[in-house]
Amino acid sequence: MYLNDSDKPSVPAHVAIIMDGNSRWAKKRHLPRVFGHKQGVKTVKNIVKAAHSLGIKVLTLYAFSTENWKRPETEINALFNLLIVFLKKEFDELNKKGVRLRMIGELSKFPQAVRKEIDNACKISKKNQGLQLNIALNYGARQEILRAFKEMSDKGIKNPSEDDMASFLYTCGQPDPDLLIRTSGEMRLSNFLLWQIAYSEIYITDKFWPDFSKEDLEKAVKEFNKRNRRFGGI
Repeated sequence: MYLNDSDKPSVPAHVAIIMDGNSRWAKKRHLPRVFGHKQGVKTVKNIVKAAHSLGIKVLTLYAFSTENWKRPETEINALFNLLIVFLKKEFDELNKKGVRLRMIGELSKFPQAVRKEIDNACKISKKNQGLQLNIALNYGARQEILRAFKEMSDKGIKNPSEDDMASFLYTCGQPDPDLLIRTSGEMRLSNFLLWQIAYSEIYITDKFWPDFSKEDLEKAVKEFNKRNRRFGGI
């Protein structure tokens, strides 16, 4: 069940998730890796709906890193196909719920068919006022920071402030993540939102991403509310 109004804690404005463990989920069940990714896509839809219900304003999901190009071509193509299916068939329900989609990362390397569906989904949801859903594709935080510095240099900004920096990141105009969740029990950041998560609370769960549920998200939010966020103070 979702949290009752009487005991529902305040929710983080921005939650970022490193969705990890699809392949291990499949391996544990003696299935091909792509089956883990297929189940992971189902989890994406469920967690977006759960985040919307909880009142989270921004949800950022790490879907494909700059390092993921090292994977077998067959697996990469399968991921592209799953993304197309999600955008063409699954996103419609989220769009009707007011979810606004933004892709963060360098999309130029993706096939035209993928970029077409991305552009269409972002366009049709552009004016939505509900949950802001960021999906990180071909994303790397170091690359994002370098890109920001290059763009500031091109504009003649010689002594940038933190506000200047934030305005050149993919997440411009959004609050930094309050809560970073990583599934599958791994204890690393994997080049994800390194600037933005400077003061994020970190929550690690051993569950693989395909098994991560709305109840798990609620549990993470409850844990978040137990934290004392001092931001360097006393």
